[in-house]
Amino acid sequence: MTAMTPEAFARDWIEAFNSRDLERILGHYAPDVELTSPVYLRFTGGRTDTLNGIDALRDYFGWALEHYPELRFTLIEVAAGNRSVCARYHTNLGDRIAIECFEGAPLKPVSRVLCHYVEHPAR
Repeated sequence: MTAMTPEAFARDWIEAFNSRDLERILGHYAPDVELTSPVYLRFTGGRTDTLNGIDALRDYFGWALEHYPELRFTLIEVAAGNRSVCARYHTNLGDRIAIECFEGAPLKPVSRVLCHYVEHPAR
């Protein structure tokens, strides 16, 4: 992954998901990435909300792309921190607003992701 602006990082991440290109998506992440998400908690049947490592992320995202072929994200806005980027976006899956915070981005591969979801459908 090359260094880019926070906005460019978020747009590239969204475009990667919308292209359904798993390797392009994974190109944003470090080998030892950690992702924490309430959706992952449901995915694991309540066992854990956190995955560790690029192989686990590949399995999770690969499963999602396979089972939700209509999955599409639309970027709403980007917030930049000193060592992180947060992307607020709409997902058509459940008509929800999501916010993902990517530690490391946009200057380095993402080492940690915290996922957040608005509890009501998008308005």
